[in-house]
Amino acid sequence: MRIFNRLESEVRGYIRSFPTIFSKAQNAVLTDEGGNTYIDFLAGAGTLNYGHNNPVMKQAVIEYLAEDGIVHGLDMATSAKKAFLQTFESHVLKPRSMQYKLQFTGPTGTNAVEAAIKLARNVTGRQMVISFTNGFHGVSLGSLALTGNRKFRDAAGVSLTDVHRAPYSGYFGMNIDTMAMLDKLIVDPSSGVDLPAAIIVECVQGEGGLNVAGMNWLKKLEQLCKRHEILLIVDDIQAGCGRTGTFFSFEPAGIKPDIITLSKSLSGFGLPMALLLMKPELDVWKPGQHNGTFRGNNMAFVTATAALEHYWRDNKFQAAIQKKALTIEIFLDKLVASYPDAKLTRRGRGMMQGIACAAPALADRISSIAFQNGLIIETSGGEDEVVKLLMPLTIEQETLLAGLDILEHAVAEAVSSNCEAEKTKSNVESDKEVTV
Repeated sequence: MRIFNRLESEVRGYIRSFPTIFSKAQNAVLTDEGGNTYIDFLAGAGTLNYGHNNPVMKQAVIEYLAEDGIVHGLDMATSAKKAFLQTFESHVLKPRSMQYKLQFTGPTGTNAVEAAIKLARNVTGRQMVISFTNGFHGVSLGSLALTGNRKFRDAAGVSLTDVHRAPYSGYFGMNIDTMAMLDKLIVDPSSGVDLPAAIIVECVQGEGGLNVAGMNWLKKLEQLCKRHEILLIVDDIQAGCGRTGTFFSFEPAGIKPDIITLSKSLSGFGLPMALLLMKPELDVWKPGQHNGTFRGNNMAFVTATAALEHYWRDNKFQAAIQKKALTIEIFLDKLVASYPDAKLTRRGRGMMQGIACAAPALADRISSIAFQNGLIIETSGGEDEVVKLLMPLTIEQETLLAGLDILEHAVAEAVSSNCEAEKTKSNVESDKEVTV
């Protein structure tokens, strides 16, 4: 690892939690240079919903390159883009009776968010945007202003303005109606909250700790936006593309956002790609007004098309996700019940679940022990207190169960060592009292 420590910036993050050199990967298993294998419950932070080196997509891109297909095309018309547009319309939009125009932004999720808030401000003529506590929307300045976590915000170096932070669903407990609170702030001329251009929300907050928005809460949010002529933006960058059990995370709530951001698993193969969906009447852009050199990643169009054709032409894949999600839910509920003294709670929805630890250090310890035993799993939340399961949606049942088994042993060891540490601390304090 010396070359990384010597030459790579201190900003590197995941490499510190998983200090080995990975060389190969297939579906939900990574292999390092020493031949050690690891079950992947991270999946590129939600970028690899269809696993590493998915054979369907790999074959599609190999054939495309072998035929000298266009790799880079700015926003010019290409055969690869044409195929993606047609497939996205037929397999995603039409089955859900959705009418949206598509904008290919720069290839990162944060660029899609930047485009979304810029568009909302252009459409409404208003500046302020409302986001929610624990929300994460990216680390470029506009997106960072919407992001709640202080760890990311402290790195900005400038003031982050034109955003009001509202309490998310359940932020003050399930008996407090945070949507009624927000409505009051908007209608009260003395609240100090200006009428916003847009409200941006994650239906499941990934980086924020797997907080789940209630379905009625989401419906009330849509109604609030319509009532006050505010644009509703759903950031589906991590929770979309099947992660929560349906292609879009908001589908169970029956809402129709004005703008939707997608990235991460959209390409299906880990290739950079981001997309903005907007209701047709919102498309007020002038040509080239939000551009980017790499908004025409044709290899990503090819793999994204292959993913949609293979997994989303019917409901079989969706049903398989929901079945695995139930397995995970049952496992985590049992795990929580097995260690009552650890005060664990299950969070999340679909194949985007995890356990929140009352003591943040416990979550870090669980992740560390899991890695030592061949499982890659990260933490999230404001204090990294949540152990987050984000495995490929295509993970084989036996691999899923093997990974869950490693996680269970990691929890057992971490809780045991934590109890021993607490007992030792208590004994030391008792000895001090006796001495005094």
